[in-house]
Amino acid sequence: MVELDNIRIELSSFEKPLLEVRDSLNLAEKKLRIEELERNMEAPDFWDDAEKASADMKELKDLKSIVERADALSMAYDDIMTLIEMGNEEADESLVPEVENEFVQFQKEFEDLRITTMLTGEHDAENAILTLHAGAGGTESCDWASMLCRMYEKWADKRGFNVEVLDSLDGDEAGLKSVTLEIQGDNAYGYLKSEHGVHRLVRISPFNAAGKRQTSFVSCDVMPDIKQDIDIEIADDDIRIDTYRSSGAGGQHINKTSSAIRITHFPTGIVVQCQNERSQHMNKDKAMQMLKAKLLILREQENLAKESDIRGEVKEIGWGSQIRSYVMQPYTMVKDHRTNAETGNVSAVLDGDIDMFMNAYLKWINS
Repeated sequence: MVELDNIRIELSSFEKPLLEVRDSLNLAEKKLRIEELERNMEAPDFWDDAEKASADMKELKDLKSIVERADALSMAYDDIMTLIEMGNEEADESLVPEVENEFVQFQKEFEDLRITTMLTGEHDAENAILTLHAGAGGTESCDWASMLCRMYEKWADKRGFNVEVLDSLDGDEAGLKSVTLEIQGDNAYGYLKSEHGVHRLVRISPFNAAGKRQTSFVSCDVMPDIKQDIDIEIADDDIRIDTYRSSGAGGQHINKTSSAIRITHFPTGIVVQCQNERSQHMNKDKAMQMLKAKLLILREQENLAKESDIRGEVKEIGWGSQIRSYVMQPYTMVKDHRTNAETGNVSAVLDGDIDMFMNAYLKWINS
């Protein structure tokens, strides 16, 4: 049948890319490592070092997930080919919708697995700390920051990730002046690093009585939540630590004491804040951890820039530059200015459907 033959031809085009993805994942090495970890877990002293045991269990879970996904994808390829052969041999048109659905699912899972092979950065597997700052524009920009915060929370929820608000500052009338989220999940930083930069909104503002179109900006800062000790020395004279009274939603511990912490790093101008932990001491530890992570990423970016100069590369990653526009009037479009990925479905994007932009970024940065 023509329909099945067309799908077979299209599916066959995935044979070589599928093998390439499997090769790039080093599945044989991963399977050996799985066996090694499983043997280690059987040792009677496995839990003597609880921190290492937890890390090993997470590594085992992640390795098994990748191997199982790759094997399931290869099996799906074979199953669809078998269905096509059956349909052609028996001239059974009722199989066409099933084959079409299976092929659509195969394409999605293949793309997801291919993107996984691009998450090879040193910190990609870490959780992410994402901070939004409303730009000039008053209430309109604060509302835009709130909309973006909701977008990232929705995206995380779709992936089954956990989100914790570390710090927030409400706008004077509506929205948020700033907010810091800790997003916990596999490769959270690897995906969310694509969001670092300035996000631009164009719409008829609900806060403008004249009904004029307004442009608002929000900066998004993303860094990995690095748990292990970071080899960065910070001199006492280089920082100022301020305490302040917590604000925003936070339960019974909020507004009781000045437990929130703000650390300013003079040499770089970096400022980090944390108010969500249960004590001033815990907020200080978390804020210091965030500062060290920021300084580490800054150092790595400077090294990357030096390497790029040596190699003569011209690709601009653009930390702090405008990366994406969200236009709601007079037409609807979201466009990424780095990759040219775009969609007219603004409402879906603001509901957390941003994988297409993340995937396009990973392809662009790895090209």
